[in-house]
Amino acid sequence: MKALEISDLHYSYPDGHEALQGVDLHIGAGERVALLGPNGAGKTTLVLHLNGILPPASAANMRGVRGTVAVGGKKIEPKDRAGLAEIRRRVGLVFQDPDDQLFLPTVGEDVAFGPANLGLRGEELAAAVDEALAAVGMSDVKHRAPHHLSLGQRRRVAVATVLAMKPELLVLDEPSSNLDPQARRELAEILLSLPVTMLMVTHDLPYAAQLCQRAVVLDEGRIVADGPILEILADTQLLAKHRLELPYGFAVPV
Repeated sequence: MKALEISDLHYSYPDGHEALQGVDLHIGAGERVALLGPNGAGKTTLVLHLNGILPPASAANMRGVRGTVAVGGKKIEPKDRAGLAEIRRRVGLVFQDPDDQLFLPTVGEDVAFGPANLGLRGEELAAAVDEALAAVGMSDVKHRAPHHLSLGQRRRVAVATVLAMKPELLVLDEPSSNLDPQARRELAEILLSLPVTMLMVTHDLPYAAQLCQRAVVLDEGRIVADGPILEILADTQLLAKHRLELPYGFAVPV
């Protein structure tokens, strides 16, 4: 089964800007895929379609909007509230700034927020929280205030808030941004250990190579390359054409 199926997705903003121009993307269950592209390529717009924040095809009355998005075989239908709730359980979106996701007095309360809204209570809810925190190595901060944690710790807790929902697809927006080397390594080890399909949006090409087997390059709202990540990163002409750069001295493994 495909974890994610996007077909002929077009999206124009009210000012007429075409952010997506016929995107087709299929991701199989268990794949780890890096979504690469320059600023303004349409990456954020694409990600916001994955859990219904932006509407796909069903909003046929919206000019410049067409195409379909399905998660685990279930199409996103903006008018289907129950269906949207299920899609948002299946798609765990981790924002670049963890403070966009952590807003309650304690870490444990933040992690419990999502599953509690799904109806979990008592021992079942406590178990979901403990399991998610253990998965990211943050069990010992359950009763601490999120704003007392380091950025790396807060980012791991943000991952835990979506893991508690048992997602089928984990979407990460710039997960390595502003992390020190140790925090980068610790987060990478955690992400590699998770048995979940992953889509990672990043400008950090070495981090993408460490975590993902496949890369998709998006530019001007179109997918311009899709293949094994090391082949993509070894194509210097492709990278230069789409304003992507490897750091100085980084050698693509052969």
